Amino acid sequence: MTPRTGAAPPAATCVHPLASSWGAAASASGLVSLLSGARARLQLPGAGDLRWRPADAAVLGPLREQACDERGKPWPQPLVSHYARYFRDGNRTAYEGLVAARQQRLTRAVVMALVSDDGGPASGTGAGPAAWLDEVIDGAYLLCEQSSWSWAAHDDVFARSREVVPDAGRPFLDLGAGEVAAQLAWIDYVLGGQLDERAPGLRARIRGEAARRVIRPFLDRMDWHWLGLDGDVHNWNPWIHSNLIAAALFLVDDPETQARTVARCIEGLGRFLASLPADGAIDEGFAYWWNGAGRALEGLALLEQATGGGLDAGLPVVRELVAFPHRMHIGANWFLNVADGPAQAAAALPWDMLHGWAVRLGDQDAARHAAAMAALRIEAAAGLGRVLHSLVATVEEVGGEAGVEKAETPPLVPFAWFPSVQIMVARETAGTSRGLFLAAKGGHNGEHHNHKDVGSVVVAADGVPLLVDAGQPTYTAKTFGPDRYEIRAMQSAWHSVPAPFGLEQGAGGEYAAVVLAEPAPDGPTLEVALGAAYGMRPDAWTRTSSLDRNAGKVVVADRWDLDGARDDGTSDVDIAYLAAGTVRLGQGAATVLPVGIPGAGGTRGLALRWEPASAVVLVDEWPLDDPLLAGVWGEKLTRLRFRLPMTEELTETRPRAAGAFTLTAEVTP
Repeated sequence: MTPRTGAAPPAATCVHPLASSWGAAASASGLVSLLSGARARLQLPGAGDLRWRPADAAVLGPLREQACDERGKPWPQPLVSHYARYFRDGNRTAYEGLVAARQQRLTRAVVMALVSDDGGPASGTGAGPAAWLDEVIDGAYLLCEQSSWSWAAHDDVFARSREVVPDAGRPFLDLGAGEVAAQLAWIDYVLGGQLDERAPGLRARIRGEAARRVIRPFLDRMDWHWLGLDGDVHNWNPWIHSNLIAAALFLVDDPETQARTVARCIEGLGRFLASLPADGAIDEGFAYWWNGAGRALEGLALLEQATGGGLDAGLPVVRELVAFPHRMHIGANWFLNVADGPAQAAAALPWDMLHGWAVRLGDQDAARHAAAMAALRIEAAAGLGRVLHSLVATVEEVGGEAGVEKAETPPLVPFAWFPSVQIMVARETAGTSRGLFLAAKGGHNGEHHNHKDVGSVVVAADGVPLLVDAGQPTYTAKTFGPDRYEIRAMQSAWHSVPAPFGLEQGAGGEYAAVVLAEPAPDGPTLEVALGAAYGMRPDAWTRTSSLDRNAGKVVVADRWDLDGARDDGTSDVDIAYLAAGTVRLGQGAATVLPVGIPGAGGTRGLALRWEPASAVVLVDEWPLDDPLLAGVWGEKLTRLRFRLPMTEELTETRPRAAGAFTLTAEVTP
């Protein structure tokens, strides 16, 4: 199932950047010699290396505590009834949660096996290296026995046969299968010799399962949607291809099969890189950057190391990609979210990877940002490959000597403009989250993981978003199906956008904004025509969003010149703003305070004013029973709908309804 949620405009034909840069060296024949001895060239140390012994307990902290608590207990056991739930009632988490718990426990066991050498920091846990190796062996064998490595939500078994039991004879190669293959590959890389001594035959079993479930389906079939052969290239492409590179390097012993696999991965990554705009923007937003662009960067780095620099990963397209995350930063752990992205950064992000790329490219802002965001703690949810790299980097690179407080602060850039996705971000004062932050978006409704958010705005006070985009709810069968826009978080009615005649925006790439005036660093104002998003003339509705740094205010001005009332709508205009925290409504004014937002602290809020003050204000509360949304925003979100009655006047050519509405936001005292 593809994350595409609408038909985007066809992408321009781009030159394959890897083919043009690497030429014959990236072909299967060229890779046979380049990949010879690849293991010995990797920078990640093997078992027994002193770099696996971080000096500060805080680095391992909760990971070690949880590993010790779960060792010896029954492993999480995903069952057919869990798998079948997706097809029966749309629930994804019953199965995927157990699979994730199993893999995260295995990741923790691998880390403990690496750091539990005699005298290492895991001394005193009551378990020596052999006991942790047994834990790894059990977890790896359970994955080999697991009927399916794919997630039920992606498997095509039900669509093909109406069956709810995975078909072992026709493995489905998806994100889940790629993650398992890569996890087993990294286990083989760091613990292969110990596994041979402790459990002879296990590595052969792992290789056989990886070949059957992943390598052969990848080489034998060209109909995987995530390959991007139809021009729709999304984040599955680099995520799976980068995992398959690890699987090929560590689990495929035949040089020709290994080279064929890696060559095809390079072709796939090339399609992804060719699809990227020159400004480095990702239409899926900050959160999906890590499992799209970030995965591509990891794959490129692994290829460069494995070939001893024969495939140089320092490509021009990478520079703008590396800058995207810090340009989306609002403040603290808050980031601009679009599409299916949460507004808070996940705990298990490999900032060390981004830091390494930023240093290599000489991007000081990106490097400062990554260093400032990097946690001195390892989270198994990141996945084993990322955990292993972060474990070494946390001590050696990003955090400095373990236990030493980091001195870096994020750059908090004052302005960014991404014409490819029509997103502007601007803050009141560079280098600080204090004051106002404005993000304004045009775009279209055929973006990957699309929400109907054409024309939306996000406004933050002191680094905390208060006029917000709700972001990603828990995924279900409905999320990527024909009923997607029945989900409230995806509807334009629950974004900070207008609703002429009370209409929803349309779904698809043709429902788009037209940029009328591009913003500039010293004049952060974005003017867009939004009419086409509602199936009208583009200029039927215009929105101008601006940050006035001198006056200390954000102004969002809507103007409309509509044809007469439509049969499929109402006789009113609604202009909605979605607010987080606590809303207090007055006469012609309101305040939005961060009270109730988890971790928001004592920051100031927003003072709102609007013209005409006579607009009717409707208040709709959205109680948040979804754990993902509640974890970000607290108990509720509040929608303010400013309703203005349509007053038609008959012109010489058509009935006409025109009007204007302006919202002004300032930081409360």
